[in-house]
Amino acid sequence: MDRTEQFEAERSRLVTVATRVLGDPGEAEDVVQQAWLRLHRTDAEIENLAGWLTTVTGRLCLDRLRSRTPLPHDGLDPDGPVDGRAAPPTDPADEVALADTVGVALHVVLERLSPRERVAFVLHDSFGFPFETVAATLGTTTVAARKLASRARAKVAQPAPEDALAGWEVVDAFMSAARGGDLTRLLALLAPDALVVGDDAAVGLGTPARITGRREVASFFDGAARAALPVVVDGRPGAAWYDRGVARVLFDFTVDGGLVRRIDFRADPTVLARTSRRPTTPRGPR
Repeated sequence: MDRTEQFEAERSRLVTVATRVLGDPGEAEDVVQQAWLRLHRTDAEIENLAGWLTTVTGRLCLDRLRSRTPLPHDGLDPDGPVDGRAAPPTDPADEVALADTVGVALHVVLERLSPRERVAFVLHDSFGFPFETVAATLGTTTVAARKLASRARAKVAQPAPEDALAGWEVVDAFMSAARGGDLTRLLALLAPDALVVGDDAAVGLGTPARITGRREVASFFDGAARAALPVVVDGRPGAAWYDRGVARVLFDFTVDGGLVRRIDFRADPTVLARTSRRPTTPRGPR
């Protein structure tokens, strides 16, 4: 079996791991494709290709997480300076129990973690990778990897306000389903009388003026909103379409009883001025 065949045999597993880490199936596919390109470019002898691909995919996920919301404390290794010697990855085929889907609630609590904590927690606690593999992925020591996972575990165990959790959970789940083209999930998250309304400025940029009904709204968002990023406006969770780093259209959600009842497309400059990027967490912006 050549490298291409070996990679294709691992692809599904790698996408599952990357999706759990990143919370975005589309982004996970991109990361795994990057891992393939790196494999394609290397002439080095690889004894354990599955382990090598897992390590590279994990590092690429870490880079993606860091680029979303840089956290000053994330670069601090809990065990002192990185020694630069990565432990050899073990065969994940004997260690991993793959999850079929990314639970919305788990995705929410993962957003409380720094990028390194998140990778350590997902690889070890969610998928059962040994800490040697986690350390190799993070470029640190096994002891440091254990501490990162432990710190992550403690944060995940902290309760979040139930009322806040519901709002953030629904908005982020809706946007994830929209990007992933999950029509069934979108329908489940929308109220029967769901409504989309665009203000004049948003309509001028090409958004619909009005969409009425659960199925119509779900169909509009199905496979869409890939360029939308999580934001907060006046303390509420939302999303916004960004162009060259500037928010152009706000998706202002009204959530009631765990369902999306209304989404306002808002492009009024005074509203956009109150809109800011957020890490996708139920506690809101840091």
